[in-house]
Amino acid sequence: MQKTREGSMQAAARVTGVRRVSINDLIDALGAGMQDFRRAPRIGLFFGGLYAVAGWLLIALLWHFGMPYFAYPLAMGFALVAPFAAVAFYAVSAKLEKGEAVTLGGVVTSVREAAKRDLRWMALVTGFGLVIWMDIAAFLFFGFMGFQSFGPDFVEKLLTTPTGVVFLLLGNVTGALIALTIFSISAVSFPMLYDRDVDFVTAMTTSVRVVVANPVAMIAWCCVIAVLIGVSILSVFLGLFLVMPVIGHATWHLYRRAVEPAAGGALTGEAAAQEA
Repeated sequence: MQKTREGSMQAAARVTGVRRVSINDLIDALGAGMQDFRRAPRIGLFFGGLYAVAGWLLIALLWHFGMPYFAYPLAMGFALVAPFAAVAFYAVSAKLEKGEAVTLGGVVTSVREAAKRDLRWMALVTGFGLVIWMDIAAFLFFGFMGFQSFGPDFVEKLLTTPTGVVFLLLGNVTGALIALTIFSISAVSFPMLYDRDVDFVTAMTTSVRVVVANPVAMIAWCCVIAVLIGVSILSVFLGLFLVMPVIGHATWHLYRRAVEPAAGGALTGEAAAQEA
């Protein structure tokens, strides 16, 4: 059985190809994501609400343990694990694409089945990236601001002192580099691992190839995700009720455009035009 599965993974790796995508494809993917959300709004609001509640709990825990200064890096670090958090939305979009009924039980079952494959290992990789980001954030904060820096004048020191400004610049640049790295290996790897029985290394390398082949479009997509999640954070995570479903569904449609079908599947959008 193991040899059979390894053989199928090797075969999948051989046939997996990437396609060109444009800014128009991003717009189309977002439109398709919004349409999927409208077709299954209760599922989207349910899972989006779960992530919002998780955000509230994390902030409450940080406040309880006297570490509110970690709220910003932790909230921004959420973008690192967003592709994994959106797996349920890939399931919804896949079912809608196939014309299947979409139910909460069916979505949960599909996600559980996908988790038995290498999807869980990919989740571990992005989770590790989040841990590294938080460690670096702590190192930079205590290195620049000290252990007793949080107080009523913290924001003033952060924005008006040379040390605070350097900390902000270095922290955000470092975070952006880590985010871009994690984004490159996870941009389409999670929907691919949900959709196909391939190993997580194949999924990661395919994702990197998609980013390298389409740098402008994929960096723009990364910025769109960052802005939408940033707006959600500013809304005290209320925006996740809408943002997470739309991003999740849109990511599925972007994956379908950017990665060649495994075995003669239908092409969509610009990919279909290029094939013709």
